Amino acid sequence: MIEGLVTGTLIGRAEERQGKHDSAFVLVKVKTQSGEGESLIVNVIAFAAEARFALLALDEGDTVAVSGALTPKVWTDKQGNTRPALDLVASQVLSIYHVNRKRAVTGGNSLP
Repeated sequence: MIEGLVTGTLIGRAEERQGKHDSAFVLVKVKTQSGEGESLIVNVIAFAAEARFALLALDEGDTVAVSGALTPKVWTDKQGNTRPALDLVASQVLSIYHVNRKRAVTGGNSLP
């Protein structure tokens, strides 16, 4: 297993679903930049309650950092070109909203 940290922007809104035995999970796609400057889509799934709630609070285009178990993948587009992709099982989610809230609670300075 690879533990990874991915930062990027949300594509669309997070979607909550129900699994077997009424277990809840959230799905979202995050657009990030690879080392070569190309866009890379990360498929994120969150089972942990705190991570689910954090993703559901965000809107399309919001910047986010997600960490968790990372799986590299390859897919083929309609033209037959292979493209990289990543699947991430999120255990932690951090956004600018979380930073401001934490600073407000601890008495630190918030960001502008």
